[in-house]
Amino acid sequence: MNTLRNKVQLIGHLGAAPEMKSFDGDKKMARISIATSETYTNAKGEKVKDTQWHNVVLWGKQAEFAEKYLNKGSEVLIEGKLVNRNYTDKDGIKKYVTEVQVSDVMAFGGKS
Repeated sequence: MNTLRNKVQLIGHLGAAPEMKSFDGDKKMARISIATSETYTNAKGEKVKDTQWHNVVLWGKQAEFAEKYLNKGSEVLIEGKLVNRNYTDKDGIKKYVTEVQVSDVMAFGGKS
């Protein structure tokens, strides 16, 4: 039951190719940005498309999968947890980031 306390599932499209990084020679990390969209009708009867962008981080085997199979526009399903972190940028300003740390990923279609 504890795994349900912080669980995220998203189906969306990548906004760009995965940004890959390697650590200690064999540990890989991938950063991707996923767009999720929903359409609804507003009070005036107009159709409105609302798109949200999500920062996503993949490690190890999931990062290798992203590198091999994902590209800009790829449709994916990801599952993971929300992680909040902060850092200080080069100008000394504290920045806050929320991202999804992936535990499972599935692609709909291959890399073109």
